[in-house]
Amino acid sequence: MEAKVLLRKNEGVAWVTMNRPEVLNAWDPEMMHDLVKVLTEIKEDEEVRAVVITGAGSAFSAGGDIKMQQQALDQPPSAKLDRIIVAQQICREIINMEKPVIAAINGVAVGAACDMTLACDIRIASENASLGELFVKRGLVPDTGSPFFLPRLVGIAKAKELIFGGDIIDAWEAERIGLVNKVVPNDRLEAEATELAQRLASGPTKAIGLAKKIINKSLECDLETSLDYALQAQTICYDTKDHAEATRAFLEKREPQFKGY
Repeated sequence: MEAKVLLRKNEGVAWVTMNRPEVLNAWDPEMMHDLVKVLTEIKEDEEVRAVVITGAGSAFSAGGDIKMQQQALDQPPSAKLDRIIVAQQICREIINMEKPVIAAINGVAVGAACDMTLACDIRIASENASLGELFVKRGLVPDTGSPFFLPRLVGIAKAKELIFGGDIIDAWEAERIGLVNKVVPNDRLEAEATELAQRLASGPTKAIGLAKKIINKSLECDLETSLDYALQAQTICYDTKDHAEATRAFLEKREPQFKGY
């Protein structure tokens, strides 16, 4: 039986592919645990300098498997909450990874899978992509990050509209409101994601990772605290070989060759 989460690594880029195309890559417990395992692995892998997350077949992911939700109706609340905790951990692994993470949204991305894309640093969508917060249409509240991410990406009013209504929007609308960074032709998605990931992977990834950390922390703090975080991070960057290489390259009028440390 083929793995429900595929991992391939090439030239410093890790591709994570959700692999249940027959059910639009819906999350069952095994896939959710596998996602946490794979994301934890690449977070610790020093050879991985950028990450792309996508789905097999025609969908990114339909979020939680509806069959799993139906079976859970008669289960105690604790069993249901255990699955939410695992789903939340997926988003935490992405956020806490000091590496750039790109969502290559090749089709539908709804519910928890939509929230997964929001946890990523950059979102590239194909023309076939669609995104939506379906939780309220299941009589639920969003529990995997969208109440945190959406207001910061699209504003409070639009976030409430998307969450309260549970409507699915197409890629162009998602780009218009700032939910995705870029929309590309369907047959160009992998190439565009690869080009961006390789460009980031060949950059000063220690600095990129620290910049990501500062940005994320700055969402929850005041200016002075953010400046303190930046000061601490810059102290680390000043001591990296990449900073020394960038300085020499500038003086020598050539492109720097970054190593990520």
